[in-house]
Amino acid sequence: MNFSTRRSRRAVLSATAAGALLLLSAPTWAQGAWPNKPVRIVVPFAAGGTTDILARAMAPELSKALGQQFIVDNRAGAGGNVGSDIVAKAPNDGYTLLMGTVGTHGINRALYPKLPFDPIKDFVPITLVAAVPNVMEMNTDKAKELNIHNVQDFIKYAKANPGKLNMASSGSGTSIHLAGELFKSMTGSFMTHIPYKGSGPALMDMVGGNADVMFDNLPSSMQQIKGGKLVALAVTSSKRSPALPNVPTVEEAGGPQLKGFEASSWFGLLAPAGTPPEIVNRIQQEVAKSLGTPAMQEKLLAQGAIPSGNSPAEFTKHIEREHAKWAKVVKDSGAKVD
Repeated sequence: MNFSTRRSRRAVLSATAAGALLLLSAPTWAQGAWPNKPVRIVVPFAAGGTTDILARAMAPELSKALGQQFIVDNRAGAGGNVGSDIVAKAPNDGYTLLMGTVGTHGINRALYPKLPFDPIKDFVPITLVAAVPNVMEMNTDKAKELNIHNVQDFIKYAKANPGKLNMASSGSGTSIHLAGELFKSMTGSFMTHIPYKGSGPALMDMVGGNADVMFDNLPSSMQQIKGGKLVALAVTSSKRSPALPNVPTVEEAGGPQLKGFEASSWFGLLAPAGTPPEIVNRIQQEVAKSLGTPAMQEKLLAQGAIPSGNSPAEFTKHIEREHAKWAKVVKDSGAKVD
């Protein structure tokens, strides 16, 4: 064997060894096309609320686009912290996602003294799915019984009868809870807070007459409002909702004491920190594509949700702004978890 042949053989062996090392060191997601098995979307609240509604709207769209089943997994508890913690500690391989909210990633860091996860460091934002106003609503029969027809009537009754009205929420520290706390602090009224494990169970008690008032996300309450079981007194956004154009904002209906009141909610997909950018960007692209279709636009807008689908970088900045905003609301209102 001459020198040239030996050198050629050594080059082939070196290249083969290098290739083997690259394969051994490659991240898990690169060893097969992602996704090659079902993907779980953790909803940190009970079924029936807006977080659940939006996750279940997106799951089949992602399943069709990516060729694997996207499964919604409801893990309620502690204002969304239980489900969020599950995802924060999950492998960062793209197979466990979170439908996060303004509560889990905008409020809870300021409200809970000790979280088992860091909403910023332990997650990578993928995309904002939708933003929605909350709606201040009452059980229709209860409102008639108490002769409450608008926000001013409500404030008058609540101040004259402190503690007689109970306020349902989807859990302590959620945007639904904080919207009510902000209302209480700005009007000087008092209501007894009753936290539930999600909007679904809270709405059941609202419809059944066991809870008096709720500042719910509009999509989860829309059916009951249209069906006459609940009456919408106002929406909590800075502008009226196209889905309920005849319902005033809290600021409009409440007068000077509620000037500047705004407490909208948002919902978006996040993954555990360290999830490969290729996977994050692929999910964002498919969500944005789905949200841009006329059918999905019509479906969400009819429920009061405003579709987004923004980039990971834009969603990251949005979360940072929300942290600053809600930390001030928590401090100023004196809100505490029950």
